[in-house]
Amino acid sequence: MTACTLGGFVAYATRLCAIVFADTDMPMTMTSSAPDNSQAKRNVAVLVAAQSVLGAQMPMIFIVGGLAGQSLATNPCLATLPISLIVLGSMLAATPISGIMQRWGRRVGFLVGATAGAFGGLVGAYGLFLGSFPIFLLGSLLTGIYMSAHGFYRFAAADTASDEFRPKAISYVMAGGLAAAIIGPQIVKLTSEAYVIPFLGTYIAVIALNVVGSGLFFFLDIPTPPKPTADAPKGRSRLELLKTPRIAVAIICAMVSYALMNLVMTSTPLAVVGCGFTANDAADVVTTHVLAMYVPSFFTGHLIARFGVEKIVALGLAILAGAGVVALQGVELANFFVALILLGIGWNFGFIGATSMLAASHEVHERGRMQGLNDLLVFGGVTVASLASGGLMNCSGGSPVEGWTAVNLAMIPLLTLAGGALLWLILRPADPETV
Repeated sequence: MTACTLGGFVAYATRLCAIVFADTDMPMTMTSSAPDNSQAKRNVAVLVAAQSVLGAQMPMIFIVGGLAGQSLATNPCLATLPISLIVLGSMLAATPISGIMQRWGRRVGFLVGATAGAFGGLVGAYGLFLGSFPIFLLGSLLTGIYMSAHGFYRFAAADTASDEFRPKAISYVMAGGLAAAIIGPQIVKLTSEAYVIPFLGTYIAVIALNVVGSGLFFFLDIPTPPKPTADAPKGRSRLELLKTPRIAVAIICAMVSYALMNLVMTSTPLAVVGCGFTANDAADVVTTHVLAMYVPSFFTGHLIARFGVEKIVALGLAILAGAGVVALQGVELANFFVALILLGIGWNFGFIGATSMLAASHEVHERGRMQGLNDLLVFGGVTVASLASGGLMNCSGGSPVEGWTAVNLAMIPLLTLAGGALLWLILRPADPETV
């Protein structure tokens, strides 16, 4: 990493921590009744650091996973299967990880995730060393356990926050991905050709990130949920939760926002290289995309507080549609950059908005059940999108241009589903019995 990049990261981290700890939830004239968010702000700072360090492995893997898969797979249609298995692993791990956190606390769950991330990197490196696609896929599946735990950072940020600070806490933690967007691709550039075997150095770096980053979780101060007593409220069943209108729409919008982002981003390195550009060009496009995913997080929480969560989610869906329109205009490098920037911003507004909507729609004793179910469904949708991405890109036409077109046209039905669900929620009469 260059000195310029490192200096920029330090300045960014300092600024973000200053914003978090200086944030006020009430006017100065009402400080006596303002909620105490000091514990929440400490936890946000730790989670921001974890997002920055441990989160860097996600853009790294998304940049090289498809390219490595393409070099190992005998069928080009399976090139993005490593990415798909990461998402599948995340989906399968969502409920167990949520249960671990509900029983033993967030710290234990996050440490399990980091350990799995290190083993995933180790197995992936071994698969590259042997030239074995099945072993490489096994490493990807293990990496999915880390990805699942990583997804709970946003919920952990909300655990100790007041109602007023909650959207901002979620937003600040997501902003930690900005540093990951800088660090991850730079590590790829330094490590992808460091050994004779392409990308082996990148997976070794993934192991190091998980080992170093796991120490951050010992600074978390989130109480373990109390064990329920015999007379404690049981909360709604999973089916009852899914029948709650705001919860159902929040899950649909989160699924669509994340699935579309994954659908397009997974194919991007293949499309960029297939259209005649270099792997470094692909890394730069993904870097700007991940920056666009997390830069808006500095103000997304404030926008939600000011304009309402439904409007911000709607704006996110509209921007995702704009990304598809730009991508369909051509395959110049500028088109890739602009489309992926819009894709990142749209994901940010849609996914953070949906997360905020969900976090305010269930009780504490329903947390483990609801959050695990949410991520199971969200990453189930993302798994399907990831699997479809490789097939659409490599096997739906005779050229990379035709494949890229198919990927972006596939956004239309999902955007229609999410937009229709959100419009229904906004227009339906208020029901005092449900959230």
